Order: sequence, then C-alpha cells, then structure tokens
Amino acid sequence: MKFNLPRGVWGRWASSASPEGAPHGRGPATNIHPHFDIDDRFVQRICVFCGSSPGGRPAYAQAAREMGTALAERGMGLVYGGGRVGLMGIVADAVMQAGGEVIGVIPDALLRREVGHGSITDLRVVDSMHERKALMADLADGFVAMPGGYGTFEEFCEVLTWSQLGIHPKPCGLLNVDGYYAPLLAMFDHALAEGFVRPQHRELVLEETSPARLIERMRAFTPPATEKWITPGER
Repeated sequence: MKFNLPRGVWGRWASSASPEGAPHGRGPATNIHPHFDIDDRFVQRICVFCGSSPGGRPAYAQAAREMGTALAERGMGLVYGGGRVGLMGIVADAVMQAGGEVIGVIPDALLRREVGHGSITDLRVVDSMHERKALMADLADGFVAMPGGYGTFEEFCEVLTWSQLGIHPKPCGLLNVDGYYAPLLAMFDHALAEGFVRPQHRELVLEETSPARLIERMRAFTPPATEKWITPGER
C-alpha cells in the first residue's frame, strides 16, 4: 500500500530535499537538517505512542488526559493507534472532548477484535502493523511516547532511529510520568558513554514531566545536524 505524504513537516521537507520535489535518491551521506527550522506552523499534529492498558498508577491516566487537552487547546491534532482502551482511549477521548482532531490508525485484525475507537474524527484501517506505523509517521509532525509497554518502546525507538538516520527532522519526546522513563533515559546515557550513541543523536530525545512543557519544546525544536543515510522511500 502506498501512502501520500501529509501537509505537515514531512511533505515540506521532502519537497525541498531535491530539485524534482522528491526525496534524494541513493548516494553518499549528506547533511540535511542544519537549514531546517520547525515552528508553530509546522507542528500541527502529534503522534502519541502509549499503552493499551491504563497502567498501575492514576498519574498515567491523568497525564493522558492532560496531553489530550493540551493538544486540543493549542489547535494541534492527535495521531495515534486507533484504540479505545487504556491510555490510548483516554488521550483520544480528551482531545475529542476539548474539540480537537483525532486520527486513529489501526490494523484490520485489531479492529475485528472490537478495540477500535468508533467516536473519533477519522479512523483509518490498514492491513498490517507495518502499514500502521508508516501511516502514523507520515500523518504526524512530531512524536511523543507516554507510558506503555513493548509496542510503545518499539514505536518510539523506530522513529528516533529514523531521525538519527536523517529520514525525517521531526521532534521526538518522552513524557516521563512519575519517573517511568528514567531507566530508559539512563540506558540512552549509558549508550552515549560507551560510544554507541553520538552526542548529537542523544540530543534528539526531548524529555519532560509535563505535557504542556513537552509540547512547547517540540514546537521550538530545531534538529541538530544529522547525516542522511537512508531516503524516506527506503525506510
């Protein structure tokens, strides 16, 4: 399945990547981020990765409600995995209740298990988990991981890796609720100290405990200089 690029950051970056208006073809690594500035006009939709469970602390659900409200109050849309359960459902409901836009992307197999959210702005059904992640990435202008499990970790680390490789210049943030992501942040710092992550790539991870502060940091984000190793079409 082929997806069209959205009106957000990805589409504008791709159109400036080559004279023909398409992403660069295969070739040597080039610096693509130094000239690219993100501002309020570009960060229009945020993709939130989070758990399909509410977790074991009330703070997690409260943070999801605050995230949804903060997005809607700023006129920003939500892109997420399309579920109606756990933190996924809570953040989507909060955006809708505040009058915002919610786009859910869910594989048909999960929809048939009746976990799809039927009361959001736009629920898009795809054939596979891979298509789900690709479409969510294309629709969003930035990415936030809230507390979640293996799927949340994988989704966030994948878009973070895409940023490291120069596939996109979008901000990637962790909402560190009650220290939930402290061990992961420590692992990132350990990888940096051991020479497996470069300093400029460690800076790609934004971290805050407040949804509002994280959103504002994402809106002010300027990508560091990053070498481009893979084109968007090769991800």
